[in-house]
Amino acid sequence: MQTIDYKDFDKIELRVGTITHVEIFEKARKPAYKIWIDLGEALGTKKSSAQVTDHYSPKQLIGKQVLCVCNFPPKQIADFMSEVLVTGFTSEKGGIILATVDGQVPNGAKLH
Repeated sequence: MQTIDYKDFDKIELRVGTITHVEIFEKARKPAYKIWIDLGEALGTKKSSAQVTDHYSPKQLIGKQVLCVCNFPPKQIADFMSEVLVTGFTSEKGGIILATVDGQVPNGAKLH
C-alpha cells in the first residue's frame, strides 16, 4: 500500500449528502441507478450513477445519507452526467454496500 501525506488526503472533498431521488439507469452497461444527492447549501443537489442494485431498491435509498467524493471532474455515463462519486465497499457476496454515517449529520459536512 502506498502512503500519502495528510495534505494529499485533505485535497479530497469527501462530503455527506442525503439521497433525494432515484431512477433506474436503463442505458447503463451494468445495472445501476441515477441518484440525486442533497449536499447542502454550498454544493446543492448533485447527480451520480451508482451500481448498487444488488443490495438496494430505489425506495431503500431515499433518505439515506452517503459519503461522496465531490471534487472529481464530472463523468459522462451514457446520456447521464455523473457529478459526484458515491462511495461504498464490495460485500462478501459481491455488489456494493454504500458508505454511510452512523448518525444524522448536516448535508455537505466534510469527512475529517
